[in-house]
Amino acid sequence: MGKRITISTESLNCYGTWVKTDGVDCGQYLNNPVMLWMHTRGVIIGCIKDFKTEGKVMTGEPYFDEVREESRLAKQQWEKGTLKMCSPYFEILEYSEDPSLLKPGQTRPTVTRCKLIEVSMVDIGGNDDNIVRLGYQGKDLRLAAGEECDALPLLKDNSGDFPQNNNSKEKESMNVDFKAIALKLGLPETATEAEILARIGILQGFQNANEELRKQLDEIKLAGVTQMVDDAIKAGKFNADKKDHFISLGKTMGADALKLTLDSMASATKPMQLLGGTGNTPGGAVPKGQWNKLREVPEAELKLMRENDPDRYRALYKAEYGIDCPKF
Repeated sequence: MGKRITISTESLNCYGTWVKTDGVDCGQYLNNPVMLWMHTRGVIIGCIKDFKTEGKVMTGEPYFDEVREESRLAKQQWEKGTLKMCSPYFEILEYSEDPSLLKPGQTRPTVTRCKLIEVSMVDIGGNDDNIVRLGYQGKDLRLAAGEECDALPLLKDNSGDFPQNNNSKEKESMNVDFKAIALKLGLPETATEAEILARIGILQGFQNANEELRKQLDEIKLAGVTQMVDDAIKAGKFNADKKDHFISLGKTMGADALKLTLDSMASATKPMQLLGGTGNTPGGAVPKGQWNKLREVPEAELKLMRENDPDRYRALYKAEYGIDCPKF
């Protein structure tokens, strides 16, 4: 058995229409399954053998009689694989504009009934499957893109306008993209472009509002952190030069965590403010060198300790406030 070729399918062709396979009358052709070269009458190069219709696809086996030079050359190119396509010539009997029969990107009515007249081997096909040639009342139809034809007129949309183009693959892909976008936006897959753009506009408004609210919330949180730090400074828990440090700490750990830290820190009491005590020095001050917390260190000694004994200062700082001493 030789190589078979696809004669016709129900795919959209270059004219913006398609042919229903079950509407093709092949009776006359099967009695004379002639195969021409480029639809040229009189240039017979062979015939189609083992013609079959399976589902929506018509196929057959090209037979080259090699009587004419065109037949001999076509056979050689067919066997080499450089000649690959054929073209059926259909005589249109009926067509329909029924929406259920229209495919994405279709610009002319669907051919529902026709007669197969001949099959030709051709150099370049008009669509992915093969090239289809159409006729009406014995005359070839010249179906140039966008041009009217009484035998097979252009379809019109609901507004009465002609479709802009016949790029079926582009339109089909665009329709699929619109469906996916519509469903992602919570719209039905039948949503129009205007409805999709309107929903996107609403979502963009929500996004802008959320960003503004987030900015306001950050400002409120910063104000709360700053107030807590200012209150801690007034309570003497640390000096004002540590304000930026604790504000930064509050931004990082959050206002609630900062509040817990500040609440755990005791307010500082200067030695001269002590009213009596149990120490052995006047005023109840802790003897020099026996300090356990920063509050027990006289002010005059604090500066010297920071410069001369920073490790001791850091240890007393942590004992006083419960956190590591910031770098200084």
